[in-house]
Amino acid sequence: MKERFSIYPLPSEAFYLLPDVNMETQFFIITGISGAGKSQAIKCFEDLGFFCVDNLPLILIEKFVSLSTASKDNRFKKIALGIDIREGENLTDFPRIISNLALRPRILFFDASDETIIRRFSETRRKHPLGKIVPEAVKTERAILSDIKEQASKVIDTTDVNLQELKETIAGLLKISQKTEMRITAISFGYKYGVPSDADIVMDVRFLPNPFYVKDLKPRTGCERKVKNYVMGFPEAKKFAKSFFGMILSIIPKYIKEGKSYLTIALGCTGGRHRSVVLANELKEYLSKKKFSVILKHRDIDR
Repeated sequence: MKERFSIYPLPSEAFYLLPDVNMETQFFIITGISGAGKSQAIKCFEDLGFFCVDNLPLILIEKFVSLSTASKDNRFKKIALGIDIREGENLTDFPRIISNLALRPRILFFDASDETIIRRFSETRRKHPLGKIVPEAVKTERAILSDIKEQASKVIDTTDVNLQELKETIAGLLKISQKTEMRITAISFGYKYGVPSDADIVMDVRFLPNPFYVKDLKPRTGCERKVKNYVMGFPEAKKFAKSFFGMILSIIPKYIKEGKSYLTIALGCTGGRHRSVVLANELKEYLSKKKFSVILKHRDIDR
């Protein structure tokens, strides 16, 4: 499985934990596909008290970080830099420059579906930075930024995210403390609407009996006790939950060891309203009892 989180080797375990407000400096690099919300994200960081610089030339980052860490000015205790396709050919130096920095950044990569990107450009009537027809430009941009995306600490898919939800997502990321080594997201979804693009682990639960075909349960959702009791009342559901949840618990330390601060686990059924919802709820409850911080999302429950 192709991972979506940071992969470049770094020595300090502290880097892998999202900096707490008590740590000396919080440093983020905000990047991603044009039209995916990077500029809005930078504004969100500014609202949260970060010193932000958008489109800072890569060759100046090392100097900027050096001056920021040496400064006694509290404004530089929380910094966020925006880097994107406007850097052109210089982006090939990104891995080397980042690896040489005295202060290791958290890299947030903002993405969205091609359809969403094209629609946003059409609505705003903006030209794409590459100057090409938008669909062609997006394809080229994805290829150029693919290595940076692989290095990202977190990939944030904004396809179905509005500005308020984006602010809440960023604020949530910043609340992770040093004691919380991993932020886990459990998301239910319907295969008929597509697999979440930011999922690290995808589990298909369509093998379980479907409440959709039970007259009294069809209009209900997996958040209701009747549906939960129906799904979890089958021995295969209990056996699956015990096995799958145990596997997740066993691999979390391995993800942390590899430098992953975030893990998105997607559970899918046909429509995303019954079986996947039940199992996502069960997974959150299970991991929460193990003292992990878990965000729960039911993407398609209202469709």
